[in-house]
Amino acid sequence: MKIGTPKEVLEGERRVAMTPDSALQLQKLGHECAIESGAGEAAGFTDAAYKEAGVEIIKSAAALWKASDVVAKVRIPTDTELKRLTKGQTLITYFNPSENEEQLKIAAEKGATVMAMEMVPRISRAQKMDALSSMANIAGYRAVIEASNNFGRFFTGQVTAAGKVPPAKVLVVGAGVAGLAAIGASTSLGAITYAFDVRPEVAEQIESMGAEFVFLDFADTEVKDGAETGGYAAPSSPEFQAKQLEKFRELAPDIDIVITTALIPGRPAPKLWTKDMVEMMKNGSVIIDLAAERGGNCELTQKDERIVTDNGVTIIGYTDFPSRMAQQSSSLYSTNIRHMLTDLTPEKDGKIVHDMEDDVIRGATVTHSGEVTYPPPPPKVKAIAAQKPKEKPKELTPEEKRAAEIAAFKKQTKNQVTLLAVGAALVLAVGLIAPASFMQHFIVFLLSVFVGFQVIWGVAHSLHTPLMAVTNAISSIIILGALIQIGSSSMLITILAAVSVFMASINIFGGFLVTRRMLAMFQKS
Repeated sequence: MKIGTPKEVLEGERRVAMTPDSALQLQKLGHECAIESGAGEAAGFTDAAYKEAGVEIIKSAAALWKASDVVAKVRIPTDTELKRLTKGQTLITYFNPSENEEQLKIAAEKGATVMAMEMVPRISRAQKMDALSSMANIAGYRAVIEASNNFGRFFTGQVTAAGKVPPAKVLVVGAGVAGLAAIGASTSLGAITYAFDVRPEVAEQIESMGAEFVFLDFADTEVKDGAETGGYAAPSSPEFQAKQLEKFRELAPDIDIVITTALIPGRPAPKLWTKDMVEMMKNGSVIIDLAAERGGNCELTQKDERIVTDNGVTIIGYTDFPSRMAQQSSSLYSTNIRHMLTDLTPEKDGKIVHDMEDDVIRGATVTHSGEVTYPPPPPKVKAIAAQKPKEKPKELTPEEKRAAEIAAFKKQTKNQVTLLAVGAALVLAVGLIAPASFMQHFIVFLLSVFVGFQVIWGVAHSLHTPLMAVTNAISSIIILGALIQIGSSSMLITILAAVSVFMASINIFGGFLVTRRMLAMFQKS
Protein backbone atom coordinates (compact mmCIF):
# COMPACT_ATOMS: atom_id res chain seq x y z
CA MET A 1 0.00 0.00 0.00
CA LYS A 2 1.02 3.61 -0.45
CA ILE A 3 1.59 5.72 2.68
CA GLY A 4 1.16 9.42 1.96
CA THR A 5 1.98 12.47 4.10
CA PRO A 6 0.56 15.90 3.19
CA LYS A 7 1.95 19.27 4.22
CA GLU A 8 0.39 20.57 7.43
CA VAL A 9 -1.98 23.43 6.69
CA LEU A 10 -2.40 24.83 10.21
CA GLU A 11 -0.58 28.15 10.48
CA GLY A 12 2.69 27.85 12.41
CA GLU A 13 2.78 24.03 12.37
CA ARG A 14 6.25 22.93 11.28
CA ARG A 15 6.14 19.19 12.03
CA VAL A 16 5.75 16.44 9.45
CA ALA A 17 4.47 12.88 9.97
CA MET A 18 7.06 11.17 7.79
CA THR A 19 10.84 11.62 7.75
CA PRO A 20 13.33 10.09 5.30
CA ASP A 21 14.46 7.64 8.00
CA SER A 22 10.93 6.51 8.86
CA ALA A 23 10.16 6.14 5.13
CA LEU A 24 13.04 3.70 4.76
CA GLN A 25 11.61 1.60 7.59
CA LEU A 26 8.10 1.71 6.10
CA GLN A 27 9.44 0.45 2.78
CA LYS A 28 10.91 -2.55 4.61
CA LEU A 29 7.33 -3.40 5.59
CA GLY A 30 6.45 -3.60 1.90
CA HIS A 31 4.79 -0.18 1.61
CA GLU A 32 5.38 2.58 -0.91
CA CYS A 33 5.86 6.10 0.46
CA ALA A 34 4.79 9.47 -0.92
CA ILE A 35 4.94 13.01 0.41
CA GLU A 36 3.62 16.38 -0.70
CA SER A 37 6.34 18.63 -2.06
CA GLY A 38 7.74 20.89 0.66
CA ALA A 39 5.97 19.07 3.50
CA GLY A 40 9.19 18.51 5.45
CA GLU A 41 11.06 21.75 4.72
CA ALA A 42 9.96 23.54 7.92
CA ALA A 43 11.29 20.59 9.92
CA GLY A 44 14.60 20.52 8.06
CA PHE A 45 13.84 17.66 5.63
CA THR A 46 14.25 18.57 1.96
CA ASP A 47 12.51 16.99 -1.02
CA ALA A 48 15.94 15.79 -2.16
CA ALA A 49 16.39 13.88 1.10
CA TYR A 50 13.03 12.19 0.58
CA LYS A 51 13.88 11.29 -3.01
CA GLU A 52 17.15 9.74 -1.87
CA ALA A 53 15.13 7.63 0.59
CA GLY A 54 12.92 6.36 -2.24
CA VAL A 55 9.88 8.54 -1.43
CA GLU A 56 7.66 9.75 -4.28
CA ILE A 57 7.24 13.53 -4.32
CA ILE A 58 3.69 14.64 -5.22
CA LYS A 59 3.15 18.28 -6.07
CA SER A 60 -0.34 18.94 -4.67
CA ALA A 61 -2.21 17.91 -1.54
CA ALA A 62 -5.28 16.84 -3.54
CA ALA A 63 -3.19 14.50 -5.70
CA LEU A 64 -1.48 13.01 -2.64
CA TRP A 65 -4.77 12.27 -0.84
CA LYS A 66 -6.13 10.67 -4.01
CA ALA A 67 -3.06 8.47 -4.56
CA SER A 68 -2.60 7.27 -0.96
CA ASP A 69 -4.14 4.23 0.70
CA VAL A 70 -2.99 5.46 4.11
CA VAL A 71 -2.62 9.16 4.97
CA ALA A 72 -0.42 10.02 7.96
CA LYS A 73 -0.45 13.57 9.31
CA VAL A 74 0.04 15.51 12.54
CA ARG A 75 -2.81 17.93 13.20
CA ILE A 76 -6.59 17.41 13.21
CA PRO A 77 -7.77 17.44 9.57
CA THR A 78 -9.57 20.50 8.28
CA ASP A 79 -12.98 20.23 6.63
CA THR A 80 -11.28 20.44 3.23
CA GLU A 81 -8.92 17.59 4.09
CA LEU A 82 -11.76 15.50 5.49
CA LYS A 83 -13.71 15.84 2.22
CA ARG A 84 -10.76 14.20 0.44
CA LEU A 85 -11.17 10.95 2.39
CA THR A 86 -12.38 8.02 0.33
CA LYS A 87 -13.96 4.66 1.15
CA GLY A 88 -11.42 2.15 2.48
CA GLN A 89 -8.78 4.81 3.05
CA THR A 90 -7.01 4.97 6.44
CA LEU A 91 -6.16 8.24 8.16
CA ILE A 92 -3.64 8.25 11.03
CA THR A 93 -3.44 11.56 12.87
CA TYR A 94 -4.39 13.51 15.97
CA PHE A 95 -8.19 13.77 15.88
CA ASN A 96 -9.52 14.82 19.32
CA PRO A 97 -12.55 12.49 19.00
CA SER A 98 -14.11 13.51 22.33
CA GLU A 99 -14.82 17.00 20.94
CA ASN A 100 -14.99 16.23 17.23
CA GLU A 101 -18.30 14.41 16.87
CA GLU A 102 -19.24 16.03 13.56
CA GLN A 103 -16.00 15.05 11.83
CA LEU A 104 -16.29 11.54 13.25
CA LYS A 105 -19.68 11.15 11.57
CA ILE A 106 -18.35 12.51 8.26
CA ALA A 107 -15.40 10.09 8.26
CA ALA A 108 -17.68 7.16 9.13
CA GLU A 109 -20.14 8.06 6.38
CA LYS A 110 -17.28 8.10 3.87
CA GLY A 111 -16.32 4.58 4.94
CA ALA A 112 -12.82 5.62 5.98
CA THR A 113 -10.86 4.26 8.92
CA VAL A 114 -9.54 6.96 11.26
CA MET A 115 -6.90 6.19 13.89
CA ALA A 116 -6.38 8.91 16.52
CA MET A 117 -2.81 8.89 17.81
CA GLU A 118 -3.83 10.48 21.12
CA MET A 119 -6.12 7.50 21.76
CA VAL A 120 -3.32 4.92 21.83
CA PRO A 121 -3.86 3.14 25.17
CA ARG A 122 -1.17 3.69 27.77
CA ILE A 123 -0.11 0.09 28.21
CA SER A 124 3.45 -1.26 28.15
CA ARG A 125 3.20 -2.76 24.65
CA ALA A 126 1.98 0.51 23.17
CA GLN A 127 4.68 2.82 24.57
CA LYS A 128 6.50 2.86 21.22
CA MET A 129 3.34 4.35 19.63
CA ASP A 130 2.51 6.80 22.43
CA ALA A 131 2.64 10.09 20.55
CA LEU A 132 1.25 12.01 23.53
CA SER A 133 4.26 11.00 25.62
CA SER A 134 6.69 11.74 22.78
CA MET A 135 5.36 15.27 22.34
CA ALA A 136 4.97 15.86 26.09
CA ASN A 137 8.63 14.96 26.57
CA ILE A 138 9.65 17.62 24.05
CA ALA A 139 7.21 20.17 25.51
CA GLY A 140 8.65 19.70 29.01
CA TYR A 141 12.21 20.15 27.80
CA ARG A 142 11.33 23.13 25.61
CA ALA A 143 9.45 24.77 28.51
CA VAL A 144 12.70 25.01 30.46
CA ILE A 145 14.48 26.47 27.41
CA GLU A 146 11.73 29.10 27.04
CA ALA A 147 11.92 29.85 30.75
CA SER A 148 15.68 30.36 30.61
CA ASN A 149 15.24 32.62 27.58
CA ASN A 150 12.82 34.83 29.51
CA PHE A 151 14.57 34.64 32.89
CA GLY A 152 17.05 37.39 33.58
CA ARG A 153 19.57 35.35 35.56
CA PHE A 154 21.62 32.18 35.52
CA PHE A 155 19.92 28.91 36.40
CA THR A 156 22.97 27.67 38.27
CA GLY A 157 24.49 29.51 41.19
CA GLN A 158 27.87 31.15 40.59
CA VAL A 159 30.55 32.86 42.60
CA THR A 160 32.24 35.52 40.50
CA ALA A 161 34.68 38.35 41.09
CA ALA A 162 31.71 40.72 40.87
CA GLY A 163 29.74 38.87 43.53
CA LYS A 164 27.71 35.79 44.28
CA VAL A 165 24.77 34.77 42.06
CA PRO A 166 22.19 32.51 43.76
CA PRO A 167 20.76 29.56 41.80
CA ALA A 168 17.28 29.85 40.34
CA LYS A 169 14.45 28.08 42.12
CA VAL A 170 12.13 26.17 39.80
CA LEU A 171 8.77 24.60 40.71
CA VAL A 172 7.33 21.96 38.36
CA VAL A 173 3.64 21.28 38.97
CA GLY A 174 2.70 17.82 37.72
CA ALA A 175 5.23 15.01 37.32
CA GLY A 176 3.94 13.26 34.24
CA VAL A 177 6.05 12.85 31.10
CA ALA A 178 6.28 16.61 30.48
CA GLY A 179 6.95 17.33 34.14
CA LEU A 180 9.74 14.78 34.42
CA ALA A 181 11.33 16.13 31.23
CA ALA A 182 11.20 19.65 32.70
CA ILE A 183 12.72 18.41 35.96
CA GLY A 184 15.57 16.73 34.10
CA ALA A 185 16.34 19.83 32.03
CA SER A 186 16.07 22.17 35.03
CA THR A 187 18.37 20.16 37.32
CA SER A 188 20.90 19.70 34.51
CA LEU A 189 21.09 23.50 34.20
CA GLY A 190 21.89 23.74 37.91
CA ALA A 191 18.63 25.14 39.27
CA ILE A 192 17.21 24.17 42.64
CA THR A 193 14.17 22.23 41.47
CA TYR A 194 10.99 21.43 43.37
CA ALA A 195 8.18 19.28 42.00
CA PHE A 196 4.63 18.55 43.07
CA ASP A 197 2.18 15.85 42.03
CA VAL A 198 -0.99 14.51 43.60
CA ARG A 199 0.28 10.95 43.06
CA PRO A 200 2.62 10.12 45.95
CA GLU A 201 4.12 7.18 44.02
CA VAL A 202 6.03 9.56 41.73
CA ALA A 203 8.05 10.99 44.64
CA GLU A 204 10.85 8.48 44.10
CA GLN A 205 11.08 9.37 40.40
CA ILE A 206 11.29 13.07 41.25
CA GLU A 207 13.97 12.60 43.87
CA SER A 208 15.99 10.25 41.66
CA MET A 209 16.29 13.09 39.14
CA GLY A 210 17.76 15.47 41.70
CA ALA A 211 14.61 17.44 42.51
CA GLU A 212 12.83 17.82 45.84
CA PHE A 213 9.31 16.45 46.15
CA VAL A 214 6.88 18.97 47.64
CA PHE A 215 5.10 16.89 50.23
CA LEU A 216 1.52 17.76 51.12
CA ASP A 217 0.53 16.57 54.58
CA PHE A 218 -3.02 15.58 53.73
CA ALA A 219 -4.74 12.20 53.69
CA ASP A 220 -6.99 12.32 50.63
CA THR A 221 -8.69 9.00 50.13
CA GLU A 222 -9.90 10.07 46.68
CA VAL A 223 -6.44 10.46 45.18
CA LYS A 224 -5.89 7.38 43.02
CA ASP A 225 -2.66 5.85 41.87
CA GLY A 226 -3.35 6.25 38.17
CA ALA A 227 -4.09 2.59 37.45
CA GLU A 228 -7.69 3.31 36.49
CA THR A 229 -7.07 6.67 34.77
CA GLY A 230 -4.69 5.77 31.95
CA GLY A 231 -1.65 6.82 33.91
CA TYR A 232 -3.01 10.30 34.66
CA ALA A 233 -3.72 11.74 38.07
CA ALA A 234 -7.37 11.42 39.06
CA PRO A 235 -9.33 14.52 40.12
CA SER A 236 -8.90 15.17 43.85
CA SER A 237 -11.39 16.32 46.44
CA PRO A 238 -12.17 20.02 47.08
CA GLU A 239 -10.49 19.72 50.49
CA PHE A 240 -7.30 18.43 48.90
CA GLN A 241 -7.36 21.18 46.25
CA ALA A 242 -7.69 23.83 48.95
CA LYS A 243 -4.71 22.38 50.83
CA GLN A 244 -2.76 22.25 47.57
CA LEU A 245 -3.39 25.94 46.82
CA GLU A 246 -2.40 26.81 50.38
CA LYS A 247 0.94 25.07 49.83
CA PHE A 248 1.52 26.90 46.54
CA ARG A 249 0.82 30.25 48.22
CA GLU A 250 3.47 29.37 50.76
CA LEU A 251 6.01 28.65 47.98
CA ALA A 252 5.11 31.47 45.56
CA PRO A 253 7.23 34.32 47.07
CA ASP A 254 10.40 32.19 46.95
CA ILE A 255 10.03 30.61 43.48
CA ASP A 256 11.64 32.15 40.38
CA ILE A 257 10.20 29.88 37.67
CA VAL A 258 6.95 27.90 37.66
CA ILE A 259 6.26 25.25 34.99
CA THR A 260 2.72 23.86 35.12
CA THR A 261 1.92 20.61 33.29
CA ALA A 262 -1.32 19.42 34.93
CA LEU A 263 -3.62 18.36 32.11
CA ILE A 264 -5.80 15.36 31.28
CA PRO A 265 -6.88 15.03 27.61
CA GLY A 266 -10.52 15.98 27.09
CA ARG A 267 -10.85 17.91 30.36
CA PRO A 268 -10.42 21.59 31.24
CA ALA A 269 -7.08 22.36 32.88
CA PRO A 270 -7.34 22.75 36.68
CA LYS A 271 -6.54 26.19 38.05
CA LEU A 272 -3.50 25.67 40.24
CA TRP A 273 -1.70 29.03 40.12
CA THR A 274 -4.09 31.83 41.02
CA LYS A 275 -3.85 35.57 40.46
CA ASP A 276 -2.83 36.27 44.08
CA MET A 277 0.03 33.76 43.75
CA VAL A 278 1.30 35.59 40.67
CA GLU A 279 1.17 38.86 42.61
CA MET A 280 3.31 37.27 45.37
CA MET A 281 6.10 36.35 42.94
CA LYS A 282 9.26 38.43 42.52
CA ASN A 283 9.86 40.81 39.63
CA GLY A 284 11.47 38.91 36.76
CA SER A 285 9.87 35.58 37.61
CA VAL A 286 8.54 33.36 34.80
CA ILE A 287 5.51 31.07 34.48
CA ILE A 288 5.39 28.53 31.64
CA ASP A 289 1.87 27.09 31.30
CA LEU A 290 1.89 23.85 29.30
CA ALA A 291 -1.87 23.46 29.83
CA ALA A 292 -2.70 26.69 27.98
CA GLU A 293 -4.52 24.82 25.20
CA ARG A 294 -7.20 23.74 27.69
CA GLY A 295 -7.51 27.04 29.54
CA GLY A 296 -4.24 26.94 31.47
CA ASN A 297 -3.24 26.04 35.02
CA CYS A 298 -2.58 29.72 35.75
CA GLU A 299 -5.56 32.07 36.03
CA LEU A 300 -3.81 34.78 34.02
CA THR A 301 -2.59 32.59 31.14
CA GLN A 302 -3.60 33.72 27.65
CA LYS A 303 -3.50 31.02 24.97
CA ASP A 304 -0.60 31.43 22.52
CA GLU A 305 0.43 34.70 24.15
CA ARG A 306 3.34 36.00 26.22
CA ILE A 307 2.25 38.57 28.78
CA VAL A 308 4.03 40.52 31.52
CA THR A 309 2.05 41.39 34.64
CA ASP A 310 2.18 44.70 36.50
CA ASN A 311 4.63 43.21 39.04
CA GLY A 312 6.99 42.03 36.28
CA VAL A 313 6.07 38.32 36.05
CA THR A 314 6.25 36.84 32.56
CA ILE A 315 3.49 34.33 31.75
CA ILE A 316 3.88 32.21 28.61
CA GLY A 317 0.93 30.28 27.22
CA TYR A 318 2.34 28.94 23.95
CA THR A 319 0.69 25.78 22.64
CA ASP A 320 3.26 24.90 19.99
CA PHE A 321 6.26 23.82 22.07
CA PRO A 322 6.80 20.57 20.09
CA SER A 323 6.58 22.51 16.82
CA ARG A 324 9.32 24.85 18.07
CA MET A 325 11.62 21.81 17.94
CA ALA A 326 10.17 20.57 14.65
CA GLN A 327 13.01 18.29 13.55
CA GLN A 328 13.16 16.38 16.84
CA SER A 329 9.37 16.27 17.15
CA SER A 330 8.95 15.00 13.60
CA SER A 331 11.52 12.28 14.15
CA LEU A 332 9.75 11.01 17.28
CA TYR A 333 6.22 11.34 15.88
CA SER A 334 7.11 9.64 12.60
CA THR A 335 8.61 6.80 14.64
CA ASN A 336 5.31 6.47 16.55
CA ILE A 337 3.48 6.31 13.20
CA ARG A 338 5.94 3.75 11.86
CA HIS A 339 5.44 1.49 14.87
CA MET A 340 1.67 1.77 14.43
CA LEU A 341 2.00 0.70 10.79
CA THR A 342 4.28 -2.15 11.86
CA ASP A 343 1.44 -3.51 13.99
CA LEU A 344 -0.98 -2.96 11.11
CA THR A 345 1.33 -4.91 8.75
CA PRO A 346 1.98 -8.16 10.66
CA GLU A 347 3.27 -10.08 7.62
CA LYS A 348 5.50 -7.22 6.38
CA ASP A 349 3.98 -7.68 2.94
CA GLY A 350 2.62 -4.17 2.44
CA LYS A 351 -0.94 -5.22 3.32
CA ILE A 352 -2.84 -3.53 6.14
CA VAL A 353 -4.60 -5.92 8.55
CA HIS A 354 -6.92 -3.96 10.84
CA ASP A 355 -7.34 -6.33 13.79
CA MET A 356 -10.07 -4.90 16.01
CA GLU A 357 -9.31 -7.57 18.62
CA ASP A 358 -5.92 -5.98 19.25
CA ASP A 359 -6.06 -3.65 22.28
CA VAL A 360 -3.80 -1.02 20.73
CA ILE A 361 -5.39 -0.95 17.28
CA ARG A 362 -8.92 -1.02 18.70
CA GLY A 363 -8.12 1.71 21.21
CA ALA A 364 -6.75 4.08 18.56
CA THR A 365 -9.51 3.42 16.00
CA VAL A 366 -12.31 5.98 16.14
CA THR A 367 -14.10 5.11 12.85
CA HIS A 368 -14.05 1.83 10.92
CA SER A 369 -16.19 0.06 8.31
CA GLY A 370 -18.70 2.90 8.16
CA GLU A 371 -19.19 3.12 11.92
CA VAL A 372 -18.05 5.44 14.69
CA THR A 373 -16.08 3.20 17.07
CA TYR A 374 -15.31 5.86 19.67
CA PRO A 375 -15.17 5.52 22.64
CA PRO A 376 -13.25 2.23 22.74
CA PRO A 377 -13.80 -0.43 25.40
CA PRO A 378 -11.27 -0.44 28.25
CA PRO A 379 -8.10 -2.38 27.35
CA LYS A 380 -7.76 -5.92 28.65
CA VAL A 381 -4.45 -4.87 30.25
CA LYS A 382 -4.48 -1.98 32.72
CA ALA A 383 -2.38 1.08 31.91
CA ILE A 384 -0.42 0.75 35.13
CA ALA A 385 -0.43 -2.23 37.41
CA ALA A 386 -2.16 -1.16 40.58
CA GLN A 387 0.23 -1.50 43.43
CA LYS A 388 -1.15 -3.32 46.41
CA PRO A 389 -0.67 -1.33 49.57
CA LYS A 390 2.05 -2.78 51.71
CA GLU A 391 0.71 -4.18 54.91
CA LYS A 392 2.42 -2.80 57.94
CA PRO A 393 4.02 -5.53 60.00
CA LYS A 394 2.26 -6.24 63.23
CA GLU A 395 3.99 -4.62 66.17
CA LEU A 396 5.15 -7.28 68.63
CA THR A 397 5.46 -6.94 72.36
CA PRO A 398 8.95 -7.44 73.90
CA GLU A 399 7.88 -10.93 75.06
CA GLU A 400 6.68 -11.87 71.56
CA LYS A 401 9.90 -10.56 69.99
CA ARG A 402 11.96 -12.61 72.44
CA ALA A 403 9.93 -15.74 71.71
CA ALA A 404 10.34 -15.20 67.94
CA GLU A 405 14.12 -14.78 68.27
CA ILE A 406 14.38 -17.99 70.35
CA ALA A 407 12.30 -19.92 67.77
CA ALA A 408 14.49 -18.64 64.90
CA PHE A 409 17.67 -19.55 66.80
CA LYS A 410 16.38 -23.08 67.51
CA LYS A 411 15.50 -23.59 63.86
CA GLN A 412 18.92 -22.36 62.69
CA THR A 413 20.71 -24.58 65.27
CA LYS A 414 18.68 -27.61 64.20
CA ASN A 415 19.62 -27.06 60.53
CA GLN A 416 23.30 -26.65 61.38
CA VAL A 417 23.35 -29.80 63.55
CA THR A 418 21.70 -31.76 60.77
CA LEU A 419 24.27 -30.58 58.22
CA LEU A 420 27.16 -31.36 60.58
CA ALA A 421 25.80 -34.87 61.26
CA VAL A 422 25.45 -35.60 57.54
CA GLY A 423 28.97 -34.18 56.89
CA ALA A 424 30.50 -36.25 59.73
CA ALA A 425 28.87 -39.41 58.40
CA LEU A 426 30.29 -38.77 54.90
CA VAL A 427 33.80 -38.09 56.30
CA LEU A 428 33.60 -41.30 58.33
CA ALA A 429 32.57 -43.26 55.25
CA VAL A 430 35.54 -41.85 53.27
CA GLY A 431 37.92 -42.54 56.21
CA LEU A 432 37.01 -46.24 56.24
CA ILE A 433 38.45 -46.77 52.75
CA ALA A 434 41.02 -43.94 52.35
CA PRO A 435 44.62 -43.97 53.67
CA ALA A 436 45.53 -41.86 56.72
CA SER A 437 47.77 -39.49 54.71
CA PHE A 438 44.85 -38.62 52.43
CA MET A 439 42.48 -37.99 55.35
CA GLN A 440 44.78 -35.34 56.86
CA HIS A 441 44.64 -33.25 53.67
CA PHE A 442 40.95 -33.99 53.11
CA ILE A 443 39.91 -32.76 56.56
CA VAL A 444 41.97 -29.55 56.12
CA PHE A 445 40.25 -29.07 52.75
CA LEU A 446 36.76 -29.50 54.25
CA LEU A 447 37.52 -27.07 57.07
CA SER A 448 38.84 -24.51 54.54
CA VAL A 449 35.68 -24.86 52.47
CA PHE A 450 33.48 -24.45 55.55
CA VAL A 451 35.36 -21.36 56.82
CA GLY A 452 35.44 -19.81 53.32
CA PHE A 453 31.72 -20.37 52.86
CA GLN A 454 30.92 -18.74 56.19
CA VAL A 455 33.09 -15.72 55.37
CA ILE A 456 31.84 -15.18 51.80
CA TRP A 457 28.18 -15.81 52.65
CA GLY A 458 28.22 -12.91 55.08
CA VAL A 459 29.53 -10.40 52.51
CA ALA A 460 26.96 -7.96 51.06
CA HIS A 461 26.22 -8.26 47.33
CA SER A 462 27.56 -4.76 46.72
CA LEU A 463 31.00 -5.91 47.94
CA HIS A 464 31.30 -9.00 45.74
CA THR A 465 33.25 -7.13 43.06
CA PRO A 466 36.05 -5.84 45.35
CA LEU A 467 36.02 -9.27 46.99
CA MET A 468 37.34 -10.70 43.71
CA ALA A 469 40.59 -8.81 44.28
CA VAL A 470 41.02 -10.51 47.66
CA THR A 471 40.60 -13.97 46.12
CA ASN A 472 43.65 -13.28 43.92
CA ALA A 473 45.86 -14.10 46.92
CA ILE A 474 44.11 -17.46 47.36
CA SER A 475 44.44 -18.17 43.65
CA SER A 476 48.18 -17.48 43.87
CA ILE A 477 48.54 -20.12 46.61
CA ILE A 478 46.64 -22.58 44.41
CA ILE A 479 49.01 -21.92 41.50
CA LEU A 480 52.10 -22.43 43.70
CA GLY A 481 50.73 -25.74 44.97
CA ALA A 482 49.80 -26.87 41.46
CA LEU A 483 53.24 -25.98 40.06
CA ILE A 484 54.85 -28.20 42.69
CA GLN A 485 52.64 -31.12 41.65
CA ILE A 486 52.77 -30.55 37.88
CA GLY A 487 56.04 -32.52 37.59
CA SER A 488 54.56 -35.63 39.25
CA SER A 489 55.15 -39.03 37.70
CA SER A 490 51.40 -39.68 37.77
CA MET A 491 49.62 -38.52 34.61
CA LEU A 492 46.36 -37.91 36.53
CA ILE A 493 48.08 -35.61 39.06
CA THR A 494 49.85 -33.72 36.24
CA ILE A 495 46.53 -33.14 34.40
CA LEU A 496 44.75 -31.95 37.55
CA ALA A 497 47.67 -29.62 38.39
CA ALA A 498 47.61 -28.13 34.87
CA VAL A 499 43.84 -27.56 35.08
CA SER A 500 44.30 -25.88 38.49
CA VAL A 501 46.94 -23.51 37.09
CA PHE A 502 44.66 -22.65 34.15
CA MET A 503 41.55 -21.98 36.27
CA ALA A 504 43.44 -20.01 38.94
CA SER A 505 45.10 -17.88 36.22
CA ILE A 506 41.70 -16.95 34.83
CA ASN A 507 40.56 -15.93 38.31
CA ILE A 508 43.70 -13.81 38.90
CA PHE A 509 43.61 -11.95 35.57
CA GLY A 510 39.83 -11.50 35.75
CA GLY A 511 40.04 -10.24 39.32
CA PHE A 512 42.70 -7.65 38.50
CA LEU A 513 40.78 -6.51 35.40
CA VAL A 514 37.52 -6.04 37.31
CA THR A 515 39.32 -4.28 40.16
CA ARG A 516 41.04 -1.90 37.72
CA ARG A 517 37.73 -0.99 36.09
CA MET A 518 36.12 -0.50 39.48
CA LEU A 519 38.88 1.84 40.66
CA ALA A 520 38.70 3.78 37.37
CA MET A 521 35.14 4.73 38.24
CA PHE A 522 36.42 6.81 41.15
CA GLN A 523 39.19 8.57 39.22
CA LYS A 524 38.72 12.11 37.99
CA SER A 525 38.97 12.45 34.24
